[in-house]
Amino acid sequence: MTPYIAEAADRLAGTATAFQESWDRQQEAFLPDREERLAAMLDAVDAVTDGHAPRLLDLAGGTGTISLRALARFPRAEVTLVDLDPALLALAGASLRDRARVLVADLSRPDWPARLPHRDFDAVLTATALHWLPADRLTDLYGEIRDLLRPGGLFVNADRMPDDALPGLTDRLTARARERRAARYAAGAALSWPDWWQRAGADPVLGPLVARRREIYPTGHSPEWNPPVSWHLDTLTAAGFAEVGTLWRGGADAAVAAVR
Repeated sequence: MTPYIAEAADRLAGTATAFQESWDRQQEAFLPDREERLAAMLDAVDAVTDGHAPRLLDLAGGTGTISLRALARFPRAEVTLVDLDPALLALAGASLRDRARVLVADLSRPDWPARLPHRDFDAVLTATALHWLPADRLTDLYGEIRDLLRPGGLFVNADRMPDDALPGLTDRLTARARERRAARYAAGAALSWPDWWQRAGADPVLGPLVARRREIYPTGHSPEWNPPVSWHLDTLTAAGFAEVGTLWRGGADAAVAAVR
């Protein structure tokens, strides 16, 4: 972490747990089966490491959602988290402390792996994050990820990935999920994405980092580019992975897995 993010992480020690909880509730309102997909990812990690302590890269790891669950499942895991968002990195640093490396890295740049401590990960995991990269950059990133894995290592990306063969049903499932989410927001059961960021921006420690975040993403964080699962499978295959397939699916979301 850069010094100003590390300092913020230290100052967040008393409130990080509460912000992590509100982040989880906000995310679960948008992704009701969030824990199911994360569990499927960690099951796959367990399979490729035969239960041994894995060396993991949490890609665009945000507040540390995957890292925290990975360490709960594999207490001796060696975890590295990378992200660019200063507010989320501060929360990750405050929550993970000395149990993981928390690093600043810009995945839109091909030199981002230079920030990493090594290049022989057992698994690279990411969830609901890479959709903000354009097609050509994500294509290159998949190749870069392959090069970071040991032979037999695993990559899993969980995100909005519609099933090509079910366009009509996918649209109906998405509409129903949107209705349920709106009802939860209206009842106050969870914060929406804008509401969560508004509260983070009002926090005396996170507020300056949220302002820096706006400088990094002046037009917003995501172009909402969500290609079908076939695009990911074809692109991963072209990147040179030995095995590629769908690990998990829920409605319009999926987790694709690739083994080097």
